Amino acid sequence: MEGPVGHRYEAVARALEAAIEAGVHGPGDRLPGVRKLAAQFGVSVSTVVAAEHLLEDRGLIEARPRSGYYVRRHPWEPPERPAPSSPANEPVPVTSQALVLRVVQAAGEPGMVQLGAAVPHADFLPARGLRRAFAGVPARWGGRELDYAFPPGPYELRQQIARRMADAGCQITPEEVVVTNGAQEALTLSLRAVTEPGDVVAIESPTFYGLLQAIEALGLRALEIPTDPDEGIAPEAMALALDQWPVKAALLMPNFGNPLGHRASDERKRALVELLEDRGVPLIEDDVYGDLAFEAPRPWAARAFETRGGVLYCGSFSKTLSPGLRVGWAVPGRFRDRVEYLKYSGSSSTPAWPGFAVADFLERGGYDRYLRRVRGDYARAVDRVSRAVARYFPPGTRQTRPTGGFVLWLELPEAVDALALYRRALDEGISIAPGPLFSPSGKFRHHVRLNCAQPWDARLERALARLGAMAREAAA
Repeated sequence: MEGPVGHRYEAVARALEAAIEAGVHGPGDRLPGVRKLAAQFGVSVSTVVAAEHLLEDRGLIEARPRSGYYVRRHPWEPPERPAPSSPANEPVPVTSQALVLRVVQAAGEPGMVQLGAAVPHADFLPARGLRRAFAGVPARWGGRELDYAFPPGPYELRQQIARRMADAGCQITPEEVVVTNGAQEALTLSLRAVTEPGDVVAIESPTFYGLLQAIEALGLRALEIPTDPDEGIAPEAMALALDQWPVKAALLMPNFGNPLGHRASDERKRALVELLEDRGVPLIEDDVYGDLAFEAPRPWAARAFETRGGVLYCGSFSKTLSPGLRVGWAVPGRFRDRVEYLKYSGSSSTPAWPGFAVADFLERGGYDRYLRRVRGDYARAVDRVSRAVARYFPPGTRQTRPTGGFVLWLELPEAVDALALYRRALDEGISIAPGPLFSPSGKFRHHVRLNCAQPWDARLERALARLGAMAREAAA
């Protein structure tokens, strides 16, 4: 059972889960004590406790006061997943994205239960380590933090990013990286580098509304491709779209896409990359959730499978370290020089102080230590919200079961209008993201996305119960 600390409790949890499934520990049975399990697995007591907490969050076992852990008699059965999307097979202009700003603004309103914008609560972020990194910047960097950080950005930060991307299967050099103001700028610059107004961009359906905003701002047309809630776009569906329409770029999130939380297999990523390369269509990859896999190892990026420089990779620390840092980057392949020029002509530079602080945090190992902890935190957070949805929402509600990230996508009964539910919930101090925001054609009127990156407490459970009651009333 020896191995990295962050993996031991997961291995113990998997072994106990297998024993429960095999009937070694049946429904209602008491698990052996923590000291006995620690001896059996050759790990510490704290590792066993962490494994039991994970199984408890998954609904497999339950704690009884002064008695220990018992196998649940009725283990958690997740609801049915949403059906794969079936969008109209034609490009459309992106409009009516004004509501997005309201959803995002609600995230910062005092007293609002923030289930709308995909922004992690401060409790999930490494605030103490980041503060130390920020405080140490002047002494270490000798005034460089006060200068402009012209493109491509501080070398030390690009070096750390290049090292990190090896975990995603990407062997790159610091020279290939262009630092940006978050992933949104990286995505916009990448789109500008490979398209002209009026061009067609293939996207997942549903897809993150931030990508739709970038498409709208650049005067492009979006072509929605049917997307499976588990594995994303099938290569066959992409090939059909390329046969029918003059697609100039594909904009995809293969790892824990937002809002579905899907994760494409390596085989599917490879097939998509090879297909797009053969057709001469650049792939813009949004990988902001890639580091947030619930279990190690981190999935490889689609860029790991490219051979001709046609993948423009976009990343960010906004979903992991802090949204307020605005430290993102692009690895634009053969379009690097174009992206670097567009970056300079558009915003001139990136903030130097946050960049140096992040470089220091990564170099000293703070990021890896943080990820080992927060992956389990997000897995538990998503699972708790998922179970609450199953408990409080109307019969027939479907939901995704992501293996990374921190969002849930719900398919509600057809009688429930997501926009009406959004407005009613907002009046009661609950923010959600209605489904039509995630489609250029206004699809998904019976869907909502929930941000699960919130501390679990009575207030959050009450909000989910109230939201479920409103959905039940609408479905009746």
